Amino acid sequence: MSTLIRPSGRTFDQLRDVSLETNVTRYAEGSCLAKFGNTHVLCTASWEKSVPPWLKGQGKGWVTGEYGMLPRATHTRGRREAASGKQSGRTQEIQRLIGRSLRSVCDLSALGENQITIDCDVLQADGGTRTASITGGFVALAMACRYLKAEGVISADPITKQAAAISVGVYQDHPVLDVDYPEDSRGEADMNVVMSSDGGFIEVQGTGEERPMTRAELDEMLRLAEKGCMELFEAQRAALG
Repeated sequence: MSTLIRPSGRTFDQLRDVSLETNVTRYAEGSCLAKFGNTHVLCTASWEKSVPPWLKGQGKGWVTGEYGMLPRATHTRGRREAASGKQSGRTQEIQRLIGRSLRSVCDLSALGENQITIDCDVLQADGGTRTASITGGFVALAMACRYLKAEGVISADPITKQAAAISVGVYQDHPVLDVDYPEDSRGEADMNVVMSSDGGFIEVQGTGEERPMTRAELDEMLRLAEKGCMELFEAQRAALG
């Protein structure tokens, strides 16, 4: 292996500076501005006293996610998807990932026939927007559930454990934690890992971009992802108080 020099100057197992700021919007039942270095995502949780038609009458709630990028979230302006009349496949994939990840740590029966929508709007993108959305989205969701319990809408907190996500990759033949855009665009492999606070893996998405990953690299990336998520769980707890 060559000596690793990351573009950001971080060590191979170091997260970017992470900030999870709560109560950043006036109207949402829960909100969090998640910052991972230069990636900034506004996550809001909105409550509706209804569920999708196929869930009605079952006494269960629903948690879903929506995702979008502001036109100038990247180096060049991107057209709003609303202006084109349809969402990209990437957007739909990320939305489903956010929803799946957050539902996995919720007792939907305890939520009753209520729906919480997590809106994740990327203000600035420098890699890892989907993982920042899940990590910040969980904070917003937990805040919304606290609100519903305090207002007497539900009798028990439906959150069963925390959910957080982080990206890992292979850059210059070294597994690295929390991949930013320069590493993502020039790396050999990348992987998004979603974990629960009890050490479980909710979802793992990995691709060998320039070459296949070795088993040793895969094992090390999972170890790095676990280390990173444990740090993020601590940051979530601090944000929620």
